[in-house]
Amino acid sequence: MLIPHPLLGLRDAQEFTYLGDASLLNRPDGMAEGAAEALHDYLYLRDNPAGEHRELWFHEQGDRSWLVVTRNTLTHEITQVEFAADVARQKGADQ
Repeated sequence: MLIPHPLLGLRDAQEFTYLGDASLLNRPDGMAEGAAEALHDYLYLRDNPAGEHRELWFHEQGDRSWLVVTRNTLTHEITQVEFAADVARQKGADQ
């Protein structure tokens, strides 16, 4: 599988480490009411979707960037790749 890195172009997936669901960027506030339950769900509950899914990938054997890759889990087609920092900043701006 080739991943289209935003700066480096097409890179082999073997250069990357898959780190799971991109929703991990949405860590709950540990001091908020109901934090224990929210943190439990954040740490232990995961969806296993068939179809389009946003995932975290780390470019371990390259520029060491964190990416959010939108990929179809059935076909492995990649439709979007973004820097994780940009996604996190966008989330912060939306709140």
